[in-house]
Amino acid sequence: MYGALWRVLPGPVWLRIILVLILAAAVVFALFTWVFPLVDAYLNPIDVTVGEQ
Repeated sequence: MYGALWRVLPGPVWLRIILVLILAAAVVFALFTWVFPLVDAYLNPIDVTVGEQ
């Protein structure tokens, strides 16, 4: 998958590295902005049942 992504990106190596870093930052931003809050709504960490006596 990474090889296919590397071949699809345009430009010289330095530009590809910058584009990969921008894409990785966009994925992390999307995860923290939309995905993790959505999952947190379904998996409430306050309602822990493991370890309670």
